Amino acid sequence: MEPTKHRPGSPVRSGIPEHGRIPKYYAVKARLAELVEELGEGGTLPTERDLAERYEVSRETVRQALRELLLEGRLRRSGRGTVVAGPKLEQPLSLASYTEGVRRQGRRPGRNLIGLEQFPCPPDLAPGIGAEPGEPVWHLERVLLADDERVGLESTYVRVARAPRLDGEFQPDSSFYGYLRDRLGIAFGDADEKLETVLATPREALLIGTPPALPMLLIHRFSRDQDGRPLERVRSLYRGDRFSFTTHLRPE
Repeated sequence: MEPTKHRPGSPVRSGIPEHGRIPKYYAVKARLAELVEELGEGGTLPTERDLAERYEVSRETVRQALRELLLEGRLRRSGRGTVVAGPKLEQPLSLASYTEGVRRQGRRPGRNLIGLEQFPCPPDLAPGIGAEPGEPVWHLERVLLADDERVGLESTYVRVARAPRLDGEFQPDSSFYGYLRDRLGIAFGDADEKLETVLATPREALLIGTPPALPMLLIHRFSRDQDGRPLERVRSLYRGDRFSFTTHLRPE
């Protein structure tokens, strides 16, 4: 079984080790990748049994190849079948909101409110949002949507003093950045972000609707306003199979 030819941007030598022996599942994965391109977005793959017969391998070998393509976001489950997934959402690493980033790609952004509550600010959170330990802070938690598909989970922390009527004025399915800018006159200045790969907790996986083993992209953001004062802390969890992140680099 021959592997696929090397394409620009793909792994060097299409993932073939230097000793020239490739795992059987990887060869099947390469064939499946070609089939995915032929079928196009929304196309339905044959059953595991049919694929095993086509490639003359065991169903477990097919299953492993399918698992990797699912984790990479090239396939998705639909009912009892497997279909070709659409392209990943490209989210810029910038001060643009999630809402703005999704709209730029022609998708419909949305958010489902999980909770909005006040609690005394713990000491470790206080410096990042410019609060005193013990003063009231808001915690806003929402599921992120793209065309009604659950794609992430977002937690925002901000001092109650900066947005005292958040629970009465803010529409939970709208942009928090837009609310601060348009309703409160608060503009963002700059931010520090950290991006890492994690696995979702059982609660997070349930809210997003993914298996706990699915890799997630986690972004921690500490934002400051136009005057350089700490403003908010955001913890955003994105599905690794549905998102990629982009940025523009300049020489220092």
